[in-house]
Amino acid sequence: MYWAAKGWPSDLLQLDRELFLYLNGQGSAFMDPFWLTVTQMETWLPLFFLGVFLYFYHYPPRIAALRFGSVVVLGYSVYGVMRLTKVLVGRLRPNNQPELEGLVRTLQNPQDFSFFSGHAATSFALTFFVYLQLRHRYPGLILLFIWPVLFTLSRIFVGVHYPLDLVVGSGVGLLSAYLANRLLPPDLYSSRRAQEE
Repeated sequence: MYWAAKGWPSDLLQLDRELFLYLNGQGSAFMDPFWLTVTQMETWLPLFFLGVFLYFYHYPPRIAALRFGSVVVLGYSVYGVMRLTKVLVGRLRPNNQPELEGLVRTLQNPQDFSFFSGHAATSFALTFFVYLQLRHRYPGLILLFIWPVLFTLSRIFVGVHYPLDLVVGSGVGLLSAYLANRLLPPDLYSSRRAQEE
């Protein structure tokens, strides 16, 4: 395998592959439509619009626009890091791995590389970033994490990512959101609609 030649522990890769095959094998024809739906970005657009609404409801327009802009920048930054990492690591997706042919329940067939998952990285980054900024005002936003959890798990059940791809992608997303939130200027962080009214 490519990773073994690059110094990755073969035992880790074997465990990752076995866990993937086990979880992927738990899929069923009954659940396939569900996973195919939740794995699509379009399914989650209402959450995106909810975030936009909360920004502009909670902050003055200029602050809301800057904060929303920071969300967009974060998303593209994480995506760029993910694309670069995929090319540098070059791990084949399970649906393209010759050793796994006939063993994977494949519902999608992307042809790019696997490590790490862009679905996991971007969804956790955007969710955590919005949550960090609005959690004190809206504690119920913790429920937003249903999106990245299901979005990420779906990638196993449609047959296109190993668990390690998802764990690392989720970690990259969470860390990126935390750092991005810390880098926001203090006045931008504290400028709430209530303070300007």
